[in-house]
Amino acid sequence: MSHVLAIDQGTTSTRALLFDADMQLQDSAQEELTQHYPHSGWVEHDAEEIWQATVQVTRAAMARMATADMIAGIGITNQRETVVVWEKDTGKPVHNAIVWQDRRTARLCEALRDGGHEPMVTEVTGLLLDPYFSATKIKWILDTYPGTRARAAKGEILFGTIETWLIWRLTGGKVHATDATNAARTMLCDIRTGAWSADICDLLEIPLAMLPEIRDCATEFGTTEDRLFGGPIAIRGSAGDQQAATLGQACFQPGMMKSTYGTGCFALLNTGTEPVASKNRLLTTIAYQLNGQRTYALEGSIFIAGAVVQWLRDGLGLISAAPEIGPLARKADPGQDLIIVPAFTGLGAPYWDPDCRGAIFGLTRNSGPAEFARAALDAVGFQTRDLWQAMQADWLGAGETVLRVDGGMAVSNQAMQGLADILGAPVDRPTIPETTALGAAWLAAHQAGLWPDMDGFAARWRLDRQFVPETDAALRDARYARWQKAVAAAQSVPPQAE
Repeated sequence: MSHVLAIDQGTTSTRALLFDADMQLQDSAQEELTQHYPHSGWVEHDAEEIWQATVQVTRAAMARMATADMIAGIGITNQRETVVVWEKDTGKPVHNAIVWQDRRTARLCEALRDGGHEPMVTEVTGLLLDPYFSATKIKWILDTYPGTRARAAKGEILFGTIETWLIWRLTGGKVHATDATNAARTMLCDIRTGAWSADICDLLEIPLAMLPEIRDCATEFGTTEDRLFGGPIAIRGSAGDQQAATLGQACFQPGMMKSTYGTGCFALLNTGTEPVASKNRLLTTIAYQLNGQRTYALEGSIFIAGAVVQWLRDGLGLISAAPEIGPLARKADPGQDLIIVPAFTGLGAPYWDPDCRGAIFGLTRNSGPAEFARAALDAVGFQTRDLWQAMQADWLGAGETVLRVDGGMAVSNQAMQGLADILGAPVDRPTIPETTALGAAWLAAHQAGLWPDMDGFAARWRLDRQFVPETDAALRDARYARWQKAVAAAQSVPPQAE
């Protein structure tokens, strides 16, 4: 067994990546994922489409170089918080998968806050009451489809985030399990004990019987059905995409920080074996769990990062492909300072405003595609600075941290230089850009004994380029102050009627 396979099921696509024993990428395959927007603020996926795409890309990644008996294990990483609820006997989803970006339960979260429940929820889960997390999505499905709650109490209806759905399907329904990192994002898990919270489940009327078993990130999750890939393959690793990227970036020591730029942007700061409670509306979460030992992190979540580039491409038609944004942004008039607040699905950390919607400030008659491109990249940098400053306030060691970056936008020199300029701090980009898949692969390969332990893996991390600030500090702070005013103005607009 000389290879390991990573399944990376993301918000916009499903990928499979094949690595060899030397941690080198050998082959990969990818399929785009259809986005469904049934109402304003609602985002859904077809869970069956996710399953079919997973099988297809896995077969394609294996086709040229590996058979089932050559693969030591599969590691799965996934879009977090997205909810699938399905019938145990048929495998049929009760409803489309409700995506992490979905805001339909905003009013429910507001009612729970008004009822005084947020302090308890935050104390137990490390999270805030927000539609982002899985719990209120589950409740919405149970409330919407009569009879499902009673069936769920009997174990006839199951819940899972995407990795649980895939593990259940890959094993032919034999394994209903999740890992600690994904469990920690449901708003149902006690992050100190690593178990489901009966109190929160009672509060939301979610039967414990429908929840999966919580396991380590590197452990045995069963084997795939023979018919899928020409023979059984052990599933040996699982982690939510942002935690997998933390592993792939080798952020194993307290104080190490990474930021991943995909559809959204997510920064995690390793805080060690004790959870740190945020005073600045960040999240306390599980970074990874190995051999029963939990390592914690502070996390800041930005809902729209790469998605603003997709909007320029698909919504406005200003670019035909994402890589065009960097060269276009370089053509922007330096005399204009356009600001885009990309609150398409509300604002995440540290604002947590589900009602806020996007806004553009500073438009002039001469504002054009180049100015929009630069403003889109700047918006990602400004939002990252929001998180950076909150982490510095919450954890003293964060002030000396060098940020390790990954994800699709990290490939853009323009975007990363702009990020360093806005932060006023160095930004390190690794030689291996596929850190999310690499982290999932490491879990499976380490469990199988194919790849090295943490120290050996960290020693293999290599720097591609460090971006250092080039702008004047006074100018940097003045532009950030304009961003803060723009966000405040966007938040002052009354929410849309539902």
